[in-house]
Amino acid sequence: MTIATDIGTFIERSPDIRGGKPCLSGTGLTVHRIVRWYKLGLLPEEILDRIGHPTLTLAHIYAALTYYQANQAMIETEITAEDAEAEQLMRQHIQSDPT
Repeated sequence: MTIATDIGTFIERSPDIRGGKPCLSGTGLTVHRIVRWYKLGLLPEEILDRIGHPTLTLAHIYAALTYYQANQAMIETEITAEDAEAEQLMRQHIQSDPT
């Protein structure tokens, strides 16, 4: 008899891991990262190859994409905030660079 896997077990959120962003369980790899690669045009199989983690499967990638679809507004807001923070840090670095 085959036991069904609860796809909810593929995603975890913890304030101690990546600031509480949703991650693939046991990896610290954020759903945000999966979504960014997917938006760049990578197929789920290509994302899995890029990660190269021995315990991850396509089911994990699809769970991350499903989590994104179910929580798209929240994830997009978080990604926008990440991009704004990265842009601000880059501007600060450029302004402080003496060359």
